[in-house]
Amino acid sequence: MIVYLETSVVLRRLFRQIHPLKQWGSWKEAYSSELARVEALRTIDRFRLQNKMSDEEVAYAVKGLDEILKEIDEIRISPSVLHRASQAYPTVIGTLDAIHLASAYLWQEDFQKEMIFLTHDIQLGRAAHAMGMKALGFDK
Repeated sequence: MIVYLETSVVLRRLFRQIHPLKQWGSWKEAYSSELARVEALRTIDRFRLQNKMSDEEVAYAVKGLDEILKEIDEIRISPSVLHRASQAYPTVIGTLDAIHLASAYLWQEDFQKEMIFLTHDIQLGRAAHAMGMKALGFDK
């Protein structure tokens, strides 16, 4: 199984939140946009600034994020990804979600292999389905 991990899946695993992805680690290949690191680090920093995490917890979270992302191949945010992200989508999604979806969609086109889009975001999962991609993880 080849998967695309959207940031919500990485963060739920990192923060050990309820209903983590059941398929975690059962893939042959895993990919995500380089955007995932930025989004995850911004979330960690936001929690720090909101006093939801101590300095020690921040350090632990950053280390844990690095360990998770070492196992995931990074898809660059190329001009073609940005071009596809700026085009129309069959459902309403935001800018960052469009970059994630464009990254996965173009990877599939380039390599002619099926990629399962993993997300905990309901709207993003629906958008992936509407584009003909298999999407999992957004039922909770």
